[in-house]
Amino acid sequence: MKKMGNSFRLLKVIGVLLVMLGCKNSGKNTSTEDSLAIRKKYATSEIVSPEDAITKMHIEKGFEVKLVAAEPLVVAPVAMCFDENGRIWVAEMTSYMPDTVGTGEDMRTGKIVILSDRNGDGLMDERKVFLDSLILPRALCLIEDGILVAESPNLWFYEIENDKPVKKTLVDDKYAESGNVEHQPNGLLRALDNWIYNAKSRKRYRKNGNKWLIEQTHFRGQWGISQDDYGRLFYNTNSENLLGDYFSPGLGAYNEHQRRVAGFNEEIVTDTKVFPARATTGVNRGYMDGILDDSLRLVNFTAACGPLIYNAHLFNKEYYGNAFVAEPAGNLIKRNILKEQGYRITGQQAYTKKEFLASEDERFRPVNLFQGPDGGIYVVDMYRGIIQHKAFLTTYLKNEIKQRELTQPLSCGRIYKIIPVNTKTQNTQITKQPNQLLNLLQDENGWVRHKAQQLLIDGKHKEVEPALRNLLSAKDNPIAVIHSLWTMEGLNILKSQDILYLLKQPQWSIQMQALSAIPSIITKNNYGDFLPVLQAMINDTLAAPYVAYLAHYIEFFNADASNELLSGLAEKYPADLFVADAIISNTFNKETAFYKKLTFANPDTNLILNKQLKKVIDNIAKAKNNANLKKLQKEFPRGVAIFQSACLPCHGEDGNGIRALGPPLNNSDWVVGDKNKLISILLYGLTGPVKIKDKVYKTPEINGDMPGIGQNEDFNDDDIAQILNFIRNSWNNKADRIAPGEINNIRNKFKARQRPFTMEELNQFR
Repeated sequence: MKKMGNSFRLLKVIGVLLVMLGCKNSGKNTSTEDSLAIRKKYATSEIVSPEDAITKMHIEKGFEVKLVAAEPLVVAPVAMCFDENGRIWVAEMTSYMPDTVGTGEDMRTGKIVILSDRNGDGLMDERKVFLDSLILPRALCLIEDGILVAESPNLWFYEIENDKPVKKTLVDDKYAESGNVEHQPNGLLRALDNWIYNAKSRKRYRKNGNKWLIEQTHFRGQWGISQDDYGRLFYNTNSENLLGDYFSPGLGAYNEHQRRVAGFNEEIVTDTKVFPARATTGVNRGYMDGILDDSLRLVNFTAACGPLIYNAHLFNKEYYGNAFVAEPAGNLIKRNILKEQGYRITGQQAYTKKEFLASEDERFRPVNLFQGPDGGIYVVDMYRGIIQHKAFLTTYLKNEIKQRELTQPLSCGRIYKIIPVNTKTQNTQITKQPNQLLNLLQDENGWVRHKAQQLLIDGKHKEVEPALRNLLSAKDNPIAVIHSLWTMEGLNILKSQDILYLLKQPQWSIQMQALSAIPSIITKNNYGDFLPVLQAMINDTLAAPYVAYLAHYIEFFNADASNELLSGLAEKYPADLFVADAIISNTFNKETAFYKKLTFANPDTNLILNKQLKKVIDNIAKAKNNANLKKLQKEFPRGVAIFQSACLPCHGEDGNGIRALGPPLNNSDWVVGDKNKLISILLYGLTGPVKIKDKVYKTPEINGDMPGIGQNEDFNDDDIAQILNFIRNSWNNKADRIAPGEINNIRNKFKARQRPFTMEELNQFR
């Protein structure tokens, strides 16, 4: 027994040495030899042809992967969209992370290219460069006679003639003014309601003649965005499977003091487990317990992105409405099955311990998923070794990249499509003839329906008004009714009687859309037509939140009527979270007065409505003490810049945190407390639950890991001191200053450390 004990201790010593060398697995492996054998097997990362890459993909039985485009036709693609001719417009982010320090990342090498299939065999064979000399282009959207292109920090609109840009208009110079490359707005999804939505953003856009409208909406996701048949949006963060909205996207973002509205940014699929087809040691925190399993494979999402709600006819009917999610760090694509009950949407993974698609090729990096005009799922594969941005690159991953030569090449990129086996696919032929477009509003493929709606609107085809109005009565085809409704809204020909007619229909899906369209047409002349209907719908539990959201629009014309609606809802649904938050969305700058009114009517402070409103009032108080912000910006300019790039995307401009990303910095005892703890967190990161004041923050409310920036060569000790002094004295925080020398002391104290701290470790500091 003693001899076995000595052997066990020897194995533990070897394990510690492996950690120091950057060769640690999840901590659960009891066989060091197995670990070493796995690492030897994957000591190099082979670069394979697109055809060979397909052979390394394990896909669900009954499906196959087809190549659509590859280098040199396309390089480093990150986003794409189809035009009505079936051509693919692609954003190429060619300068992203050329090496581990991002050398040349700001070079103007990015492009927007047009890919065409001239012989109709499904494989793109022609490349046109539409735009070049771009810095890290990240999203695009075709609309009317042009295209929106996101090139941080700007959003541009380019008019198109003969596949060439002829006029450039600045839509928003603050589209992506903060955050690093991984944490900037993207998506540009032209949604059912004719607005353009984004991930990692709280803005939406709409073209109105020669002007661009910009409105505030709910903050959503991180990279990629999709919608279902009813225009509800779905997205995620890098560590979460799927988030989404229960309600139509244009509603409920009226109260700037309300940090979150129930029914938006909801966790749809809670299970974050992934099942790669190979060892995935090249992930940023692969040295940490629980990141990799015994076979050195990723355990949970760490780079979830590009969600897609599939709504086409090509796959069997059980796939309709499924959510597919890309995971480039795990080289896989996940399938989730969603279900709806009332207005709640929930989901679960489609398989046990397997994936819809998983590749043995480490360089397979699916960063976005799209549905095509043929009903296939199109996979945007950036195909490269490095996908982690330098801002959060750990020493562990730097070593992986160096030892396994993951930096080069940078000249690859692929687009694939997933289709059923032995299926000859064909794009729906789309002309701009209004009669054909009307018919296509009823197509089985959601992409075709949306394109038909958009082309009718872009072509300003008001002559189809009678036909569209007839389509509103297609009771056996709710989807066609819905597209007809929103096409009329986009053409500005929708009338109040159309809405009132649809509100009388028995299908809730149609009623939902009719309610969602009211803000587009409500005026002082017709709001009275809607009032009695909305008052009656207070008794409908499904409609109640919508009625509360619409009270906001009634208030512009009749404040008393709006208050009557809200009072009726408050009396009937004081314990309903969704109705409560919908009511509160109406109370901007009137929160305290409304709270007094509520508690006078019902003094029970434990009622959900009263509790939710009290939270908002408390948040307002937290945000008031920020008069010193301009002074701090002058004193710590470098700290402010780093905060906006590295911290703001997760902790928020107001320091109060962002749902599913980061906990609050404002009024945090970790921020204003022990300097050494705070310095250690920023240098090395923090993992696991964290208790702030009396509240414990953990996944999914926040991301489970905050990476440190101590290994980032762009930030010296003075920079880090500046950012810490900025957050220690912003908002309601007030604490003494930190000197650069104190940063250096912590570096020296923990110079061999790679892994983030836990709350328990920090609490042991003396």
